[in-house]
Formats: sequence, C-alpha cells, structure tokens
Amino acid sequence: MTPHETNSITPHVVSAPPSSPPALMKAVVFDAPGDPSVLRLTDVATPARVGSEVLVKVSAAGINPIDAKTRSGAGVSVAIPFYPTVIGRDFCGIVVESPYDGHPLKPGDEVYGVSAAPRTFGSYAQYVAVPSLQVARKPRRLTPIEAAAVPTAALTAWGLVVDLAKAHEGQRMLIHSGAGGVGHLAVQLAVYFGARVIATTSGNNASWLRSLGAEEVIDYTTTRFEERVSDVDVVIDLVGNVHDNTGTRSLSVLRHGGLIISVPTGGWPGFADEAEKAGVRWSGFSVSPDAACLAIISRLIDSGDLHVHVSEIYPLDEASEAHAHLERGHTRGKIVLEVP
Repeated sequence: MTPHETNSITPHVVSAPPSSPPALMKAVVFDAPGDPSVLRLTDVATPARVGSEVLVKVSAAGINPIDAKTRSGAGVSVAIPFYPTVIGRDFCGIVVESPYDGHPLKPGDEVYGVSAAPRTFGSYAQYVAVPSLQVARKPRRLTPIEAAAVPTAALTAWGLVVDLAKAHEGQRMLIHSGAGGVGHLAVQLAVYFGARVIATTSGNNASWLRSLGAEEVIDYTTTRFEERVSDVDVVIDLVGNVHDNTGTRSLSVLRHGGLIISVPTGGWPGFADEAEKAGVRWSGFSVSPDAACLAIISRLIDSGDLHVHVSEIYPLDEASEAHAHLERGHTRGKIVLEVP
C-alpha cells in the first residue's frame, strides 16, 4: 500500500466496541534493536486491563522520533523489560474496558492518548492498555488518523511553548524545525499566546508555516539564521548539534538572559556549559502524558485554533517502511499507522 496525503479524509463512523477482546491481536514487534527492518507484524497476547487502566481498541497509531530511536537501541530502550516487544506511544481508538462502571471514560468512547511503552506494550497494535490519566476524549473535528498524530507532539509543544517559554504578547521566539511534528504545533501555540514567531525550515515549507502564523521563515538550506536574527527572547531547538551545530549557533541570537530549550540534548553534550558561558538560561525537556492538558488541546483543535498535519499514512504491516520514511527526515507534520 502506498502512503498517501490526508487532505480529504472521509468521516469516521464509530462502531460499537466488541463485548470482549480476543485472546490474540496483531501487533508490530521487534526482537532486538536494529534498523527499521527489525520490525515485524505478528500475533501477540492482547493486554489485560488492570487497576486504573482503560483498554482501547486502536484505530490508528502515531509515529514519533522517540519510537525510531528506541527501536534502534537508543531513546528509552533501556526500559524495555523483555523481547519481543511492541513500541509506539500515540494512539486513537475506542474504549473497550473502563476501570469501573462510573468512570468518565466508558466503553464506546473515542479517545486518544499516550501509552506506557516501553515498560508495557505500545500502540503499534490492535489493542493497548493505558493508565486512564494518559487518555482523553478525541477532538470531535478530527478523524482517528489525525487524532493519532496529536498526543506526544502536542503535549511536547505545549510543554515547550506554554510551560517553559511562557509564551506571551510581544515575545520573540525562534523555533527550529518549524515544519516537523512538534514544530508546526509549537508555531501555532506560540502565535495563539501572542508571541512573534521566527521559524527555520527547508524552503518548500516556508509558505505553509507563514499560513500557520509564523512572522518570519528562514530557509536553513540557503541562509544562516544567525545572519538574519538577533536578540530573541526564546529559542526552541528541536535540532540540537546533530546538524550543522544548530544549537551552538542559536546561543548567539539570544538576548542576554534569554532562554534556550534544547529537546535533543543527547546530541549536544556541552549544552549546559555553553549556555551558561553565553549568559543565557537553558533547559532540556521531557514530555509528560497528561489527560488534562490533552483535554485543553482538544478544545483548541475543536475551536479551530490548532491544526495537525498528517503527511503520510501507512498500514500497520508497513511499520518498517514508515520508520525508514521518518528517518530520512524532512517530514512535514506527522506519519501515522492505520490499524486494521
């Protein structure tokens, strides 16, 4: 199956959840870290719901860079308790089992959220058992494919822009990799809260980012951003020093006492020392699954103030091709797996 754009997604009809889940389900697993070819589709035991968890029948699973890093032996692979294992954080689906009869999330509800992978089986599967505090109702205006692209990227963007940068009217914010999964949501959230956004991207995404509210867009393939920008209040760095020392170069464009937030700190071992020597504040970031924050994000999406872009859809059995696509880079928005 060829991945395709999602400009004209047909409405999704919700069917009643099964009365009980099957003993086995289809899932994408890997037996040891490696390149995308280690991913394979097989039958595994359907997870049992316990305690405060909900059991969700998965309609779609979003792909994130952390999934690929974990599959390769980096990321959060140190927490994988056993192999073969199922990775995947983001999902959208239908609740099959709730913690108790009066729980707010009931069987039949369409939800989206973040799994507890890698400590438990993840979302590249037909079913996932998830702590209920990591699940929220799906935005009404999104299809399951679109909703599966939201949780980790939007929660990360919120944490960077709202919690750490405290975006506000008149603030000048530089966002690297503005067209990526986190970046395009961070741009919109920063603009929503009044910041003036400068974004870096490749040239073919420039007009799109302006349509999302970026005041200035810099094509990093033709222009050195430090030659165009200075005295910004905040840099949200989604690149780090893994490409052309983007992180180190960003220090020179911050005002004294400004803030740099570097997400991929593993590629910039001297991050804290360099920032302090430059006279700026610094922080890394790690996303926390949070149903309450997801509910706020849902309201922003349903009000039309926040939009998610899905560039490609792959069937579950082509997860290895989807990972290869992600690792080639330059993806606009998100890649999603459709679960049968």
